Amino acid sequence: MSAELRVGNRFRVGQKIGSGSFGEIFRGTNVQNGDPVAIKLEQAKTRHPQLAFEARFYRILNAGGSVVGIPNVLYHGVEGEFNVMVINLLGPSLEDLFSFCGRRLSLKTTLMLAEQMIARVEFVHSKGIIHRDIKPDNFLMGTGKKGHHVYIIDFGLAKKYRDTRTHQHIPYREGKSLTGTARYCSINTHIGIEQSRRDDLEAIGYILMYFLRGSLPWQGLKAHTKQDKYARISEKKQTTSIETLCKGFPAEFAACLHYTRNLHFEDKPDYSYLKRLFRELFVREGYHVDYVFDWTLKRIHDGLQEGKGEQAQQQQAKGVSEKNEAEGA
Repeated sequence: MSAELRVGNRFRVGQKIGSGSFGEIFRGTNVQNGDPVAIKLEQAKTRHPQLAFEARFYRILNAGGSVVGIPNVLYHGVEGEFNVMVINLLGPSLEDLFSFCGRRLSLKTTLMLAEQMIARVEFVHSKGIIHRDIKPDNFLMGTGKKGHHVYIIDFGLAKKYRDTRTHQHIPYREGKSLTGTARYCSINTHIGIEQSRRDDLEAIGYILMYFLRGSLPWQGLKAHTKQDKYARISEKKQTTSIETLCKGFPAEFAACLHYTRNLHFEDKPDYSYLKRLFRELFVREGYHVDYVFDWTLKRIHDGLQEGKGEQAQQQQAKGVSEKNEAEGA
């Protein structure tokens, strides 16, 4: 992409920073005030354009004014051969931070994230929307003063689960193909059942175990085709008991998965129960909500190590300099 490309007359497109469920994401700048933004581009000629749907979902979510943990759409339109959407630039994803922290998160960090992730999904559901691609890559941390906020992004696969006018729930269906990410999707999604609110929450249960364990038992399975791989993941997910998956970790994580798996298709989940489950464990462990995450500590530690390294180099340089001076005298 040309560094000089502009969208909506006021956003300059910069470097590519990632890919979403559809299209590519670039860092950009609002030329009017210098604010950093994220610019999502999708080929206008694509067979299944998603960006207009995604922008619409963001607008529904932000209808009552700016909301904690939901990005704002700053611009949406068509530029040349691209559909474009501009949103606030956010921090790294939970997947990036998980990798940064050595691919395992502490109980304290996992619990601080759990409550926010459940709250974001609860809010999305309250607007009649299911996300359908709940994964660590789709939760981002904020920046600056909002650096401790968890944001939910990428509504490219989202869907309304009830009629806006009548509030009638979508009908139960079977024989659906897998929508979302196989590693985290619910067992019902694997077996072809239409997704509803319960499925987004089951996915959160798997993400929390992924953070604590470092991986899930159905990762890295070899298969010749995507369908074979999905079938193998499904089989492993169904044959791994919740107790085995959560072994060695507090019982609340197994309770969360048991609860979400036992929900019926049209059930409204008890989000308060799930948040309370993890909040009470957090307090019982003696933790405090200080928003000091594992990556906060790692950055401080790395900064200190870097500082020590620089200090050592300076001392070394000083020593060499003094030695040269002595030899030259």
